[in-house]
Amino acid sequence: ALEPVSVGLAIGVAWALTGYLSHPSFYCNYVECCPSAAKRLDAEALKVQLNAKLFGQHLAKDVVLKAVTGFSNNPSPKKPLALSLHGWAGTGKNFLSQILAEHVHRAGLRSKFVHLFLATLHFPHHDQLKVYKEQLQNWIRGNVSACPRSVFIFDEMDKMHPGLIDAIKPFLDYYEQVDGVSYTQAIFIFLSNAGGDLINKAALDFWTSGKHREEIQLKDLEPMLYVGVFNNKNSGLWHSSLIDRNLIDYFVPFLPLEHRHVKMCIRAEMTARGYAVDEQVVQAVADEMTFFPKEQKIFSDKGCKTVQAKLDIHEDM
Repeated sequence: ALEPVSVGLAIGVAWALTGYLSHPSFYCNYVECCPSAAKRLDAEALKVQLNAKLFGQHLAKDVVLKAVTGFSNNPSPKKPLALSLHGWAGTGKNFLSQILAEHVHRAGLRSKFVHLFLATLHFPHHDQLKVYKEQLQNWIRGNVSACPRSVFIFDEMDKMHPGLIDAIKPFLDYYEQVDGVSYTQAIFIFLSNAGGDLINKAALDFWTSGKHREEIQLKDLEPMLYVGVFNNKNSGLWHSSLIDRNLIDYFVPFLPLEHRHVKMCIRAEMTARGYAVDEQVVQAVADEMTFFPKEQKIFSDKGCKTVQAKLDIHEDM
C-alpha cells in the first residue's frame, strides 16, 4: 500500500506539472494562440521589413505603417481597422498584406487566425449571392469569436459580385458588440485592381510635370480613388455601403513601378534564391519586361509579377 505522504506528493507533482504545461507561456510555444489585446505590434520590425522588401511604394508603406501602429496601440478602438489597397497587378498589394499578416500572427497566411478570400474561388456564382452572404457572416462571426484579433483579406475585389461585401457591414461599423461578439480588434484588408488606371494617370501626370514620384501624397490620390472605386461598376465596392458609410479607414494607392523598382525586385529574388546578384542578369531580365506608355516606356505594365518566371529562363547565366 502507498503511504499517504507519497500519494500526496505524487498528486502535488502532477498538479504542478499540469499547471506548467498548460500555462500560456509554455503552451503557446507549441500551439498557435490568439494574441491578447495587450500585445502590441512591433512597429519598428514592420517598418524595417517593408523598407527591405516593398519597392517603389512610399505612400503605401507610410499609410499602412501609421494605420496599423495606431490601431495596435489603441487600447479601445471603436471599430475594426479596414484598409482598401488599390493598384495594378504586381505592384505589391498581396505582398504587403502578407507582411502585415506575419506581424500580427507569426504564421502569417498559414495562421488559423488569418483568413484569405478569393472572389473567383470562394464566390464564383452570381445566383448564389444570398448563400454567400450568409456563409460569409457566419464565417467571420465564428472566427472573431475564436480570436478577436483575426485578420481577413479579401482579394480580387474587382471580380467580386457587387453587393456581396455589404454583408460584412455590421462587423465594420461603430458597434461595441454585434450579437454578443466584439469585432473592434479585427483587421479587414481589401485588395483590388479597381482604381489602378486613375493611380497610373496621376503618376504619369507627376512625371510629365517633372515632379518626383516621392512627392505624391495621399491627399493627391485618395479622394479621387474614393469616388472612382465607388462608381466603378466592375468592382465589388460599387455603390457599397462600406464606402457610403465611411467604414473603410484608408484607400491605399499602389503606384506603377519604374525600371529601377523592377530591378530591385529582380535583385531581391536572386538573393532569395541564394544567387549572387549579377547585374548582367538583372539587366537581361528587366529588358524582357514591358513598359508603358508606349512611347516613353516609364512604368512596368505588370509590375514585378513576372519577375520569378523571367528569372527562371536566365538561371543558366
